[in-house]
Amino acid sequence: MTVMETTGTTADSCAGPPRQNRRPDGEDRYTISEVASLTGLTAHTLRWYERIGLMPHIDRSHTGQRRYTNRDLDWLDLVGKLRLTGMPVADMVRYAELVREGDHTYGERFALLKATREDVLTRIAELQDTLAVLDRKINFYADAGRALASERSR
Repeated sequence: MTVMETTGTTADSCAGPPRQNRRPDGEDRYTISEVASLTGLTAHTLRWYERIGLMPHIDRSHTGQRRYTNRDLDWLDLVGKLRLTGMPVADMVRYAELVREGDHTYGERFALLKATREDVLTRIAELQDTLAVLDRKINFYADAGRALASERSR
């Protein structure tokens, strides 16, 4: 069972549009190695996500082999995006818990994601400032290089 299936909700489609190379819904049973290949995550990371509660309720075959679905891949895509934001793993686990608890946690989820968005905007501003410094330095060296080349050609 997936995170979204445990809540009974279907409105939140995790991270975005479906990706290529996926099987049609209903035929979407992926092994851990297939998921590792599709996501770039290691099998060790996938098992760790499951162990800490970030990726709970992964369906198993009759032999105990993990079977991931397209919905699980969507969730992993969202987790990857959250990691890129710099969100701490503990907050990602808390978000997963809130999703599993159901619709009454929308307010908490909203607050958690809004705070993360503010952190991302702050980081973007810092990176834009850093980029401006780099651009000034690059322009300085480009101008200095042209000046040196001009002097040498005299």
